[in-house]
Amino acid sequence: MPRIVVEVMPKPEILDPQGKAIVSAMPHLGFTSFSSVRQGKRFELTVEGEVTEEVLESARSAAADMLSNPVIEDVVSVHVEEDAS
Repeated sequence: MPRIVVEVMPKPEILDPQGKAIVSAMPHLGFTSFSSVRQGKRFELTVEGEVTEEVLESARSAAADMLSNPVIEDVVSVHVEEDAS
């Protein structure tokens, strides 16, 4: 079944305490190449049948109206994920 992936990230001006906690823990685990981390959200919407432009537009609307908080987050991607099998 086709899947639409929605990715949401905090707006750049919004503090990201989870990202800060992750980046400060990384050197203790041997990951020293990274200077910052921003943590976001990923939603996977499974579609019954074909992903038409209408279905994709509906996913975009859901991303903007329900899956993200437009005050503090940006929807950075809404795309169809290719079948990995």
